Amino acid sequence: MTTTYWLEHAWLDTHVEPGVALEVSADGRIASLVTGTEGPPPGAEVLRGLTLPGLANAHSHAFHRALRGTVQVGSGTFWTWREVMYSVAQNLTPDAYFALARAVYAEMALAGITAVGEFHYVHHAPGGAPYADPNAMGEALIAAAAEAGIRITLLDTAYLSAGFGEPPNHHQLRFSDGTAEAWAERVSALKGREHARIGAAIHSVRAVPADQLATVAQWAQDRRAPLHVHLSEQTAENDACRAAHGRTPTELVADHGVLGPRTTGVHNTHLTDTDIALLGGAATGTCMCPTTERDLADGIGPAVRLQRAGSPLSLGSDSHAVIDLLEEARAMELNERLASRTRGHWTAAALLRAATADGHAALGWDEAGRLEAGALADFTTIALDSVRTAGPVARLGAETAVFAASAADVRHTVVGGRHVVRDGAHTLVPDVPSALAETIAALRA
Repeated sequence: MTTTYWLEHAWLDTHVEPGVALEVSADGRIASLVTGTEGPPPGAEVLRGLTLPGLANAHSHAFHRALRGTVQVGSGTFWTWREVMYSVAQNLTPDAYFALARAVYAEMALAGITAVGEFHYVHHAPGGAPYADPNAMGEALIAAAAEAGIRITLLDTAYLSAGFGEPPNHHQLRFSDGTAEAWAERVSALKGREHARIGAAIHSVRAVPADQLATVAQWAQDRRAPLHVHLSEQTAENDACRAAHGRTPTELVADHGVLGPRTTGVHNTHLTDTDIALLGGAATGTCMCPTTERDLADGIGPAVRLQRAGSPLSLGSDSHAVIDLLEEARAMELNERLASRTRGHWTAAALLRAATADGHAALGWDEAGRLEAGALADFTTIALDSVRTAGPVARLGAETAVFAASAADVRHTVVGGRHVVRDGAHTLVPDVPSALAETIAALRA
């Protein structure tokens, strides 16, 4: 059975096309697109507004959503923020994590996000003892994404030490498998499914000893799976890495076979010229998380130079101080304007591509992020009649989405041809604000 959608306006990678009839096949893929239709075909579902490919949130820590509104004020640094984050992580159980992540992923769907990369490192019970199912926490996240109606790449994360030569602290015991070999054995038991794929992550060079980096990289290479790594988010990490190994974090991971076209460095904030050349030369991606990077006072990464060197860009909401991929896209440009005092570093189309096709590619969903025949039928529609987006239709383009709209303008989200958000309401999670409030209150109690 097929379903036909009529898109009042559709972004087709290079331009906006009015009147597009999009047919979805029974397997949830786009069977055909017909442009230039003057009105909806009989029986078609009508999507008024501007329809974009589904947005990809390439970097998420779902439980950080519980921190929103409580850590944005006061003085401190990333390192003081981290202590508050640890206190929330200590309260997670598989059931609590499922409930919270279901609500967070539903919030993402309301923001037009159709796929998330979950950088997952809370693996075990407090104290480090494995659950009866050693992957209970990861399975909770996979189930949460299914119930929220979005796709997930579970980036199961190796996190083995507190710093260079330091064992895990008491907070981090539940993150650690002890060795990279034990991590690999546990992760190998995870299985992908229709809405879920399994990838790998190295938390950071301080959290995985240098002699164990290659084990994680080889696991991902053997499975042709995505591999992500927090890289040079903080200058303190760079200084410690140089003291321990005489090289930068990027040079260290390059030495151990971590870089490559299926690898994404998250943040890539404080880099040398050599670092940028290594990342670009290996076609290693860069996931920028501008709203988190500004919230944590991390700094502004060299995104323009990285892309010019050959590093594809994607976007993530990371700590979820904000869940709005359109805001992440424009923030990358606006941050660069502040840093360089010049404008126009990316076109709106290039920013939108980072939020869609390139984000999906970073998560191993190469068949998503485009409105074309054969692609997954994942798309989202933003309203053109809100106070933010109202304006001449003759000027309608990617600029409307990137520089005018916000998550609040999302009216529809379709995943695999199925409405997950219809007219601004989630179809699977009836009351997302209440679900968030209840699960966060329970976690913070």
